Amino acid sequence: MSILHQIGITFILYLQSLGGWLVALMKFFTFLGEEPFFLLVIPVLYWCVDAALGLRIGIILLLSAGLNDVFKVTFHGPRPFWIDTRVKALVFESSFGIPSGHAQSAAAVWGMLAALINRAWFWVISIAVIFLIGLSRMVLGVHFPTDVLAGWLIGALLAWVVLRLETPFRSWMSRFNLSGKILVVLAASLALILLGFLARLSVQNWQIPAEWVKNASLAYPDLPPGQKPIDPLNPSGLITVAGVLFGMGAGALWLAQAGGFEAGGVFWKRVARFFVGLVGVALLYLGLAAILPSGEGLFPEILRYARYALVGFWVAGLAPYLFVRIGLAEGKK
Repeated sequence: MSILHQIGITFILYLQSLGGWLVALMKFFTFLGEEPFFLLVIPVLYWCVDAALGLRIGIILLLSAGLNDVFKVTFHGPRPFWIDTRVKALVFESSFGIPSGHAQSAAAVWGMLAALINRAWFWVISIAVIFLIGLSRMVLGVHFPTDVLAGWLIGALLAWVVLRLETPFRSWMSRFNLSGKILVVLAASLALILLGFLARLSVQNWQIPAEWVKNASLAYPDLPPGQKPIDPLNPSGLITVAGVLFGMGAGALWLAQAGGFEAGGVFWKRVARFFVGLVGVALLYLGLAAILPSGEGLFPEILRYARYALVGFWVAGLAPYLFVRIGLAEGKK
């Protein structure tokens, strides 16, 4: 165990000794950094508030999630409860530790929101949320302080890079027709998968220590049959992210060509858009999951990519197009 891990475990044990009252609060802040929360908020922004803002936040979230998978596999670091059974894992996590995905996504998403809104009060809120999300990961026993710090650093750097390159990237993309732009988005999503594959290739001769597996099993004694306490090399999460990234990007490009849509309007129409859109997401997600084969292997992962690409295309393209057609939104003027 490294000295940094020893210091980290001491700090985590101190946090967990403060009492159970802290756990529920920290689970709330951890939820604010989870993909389900963001994937609920992004359609609200995109369909009901500001389509451009929703798309930007969706793209940076997906980029952050994909790169986090690559970094986790590359560094293949443990979680605190994998190496010290005194640490209680208060939520389930089976991937590698560093960098913290919650801290990274929080810094990227809330940091970008703060930069775009650019109001002092919102900067204060964003910094507080980013800090509390990172703190929650340590209180819940699933990350070392170094994991959280690395996540914050990568997320902030990603937000800075995206904001810096957005204008020149838009200018470069304007040279292409619709098909060319969609091919660029496809190439970007496949590049994420390639990076993940190369990261996994780099650790193919490395073995997960038996102690990590044993301690993780002790931390999660009631897992359902077939669920692994440690499953950090499973590519399904990365495939999902890459599929949604392609679908959202392609959908937004297609929608712009088809006339676009305005996310404003009267309140009841905004609410109706949200629920109609969610019904479409549910039908695609559950319907395709029911008819397409699942499991491990190349073919199921290709189908997973296609399924999530369709979901992303619905969110960014087909749903807004439908909203305009049925009178729940106006086209771009």
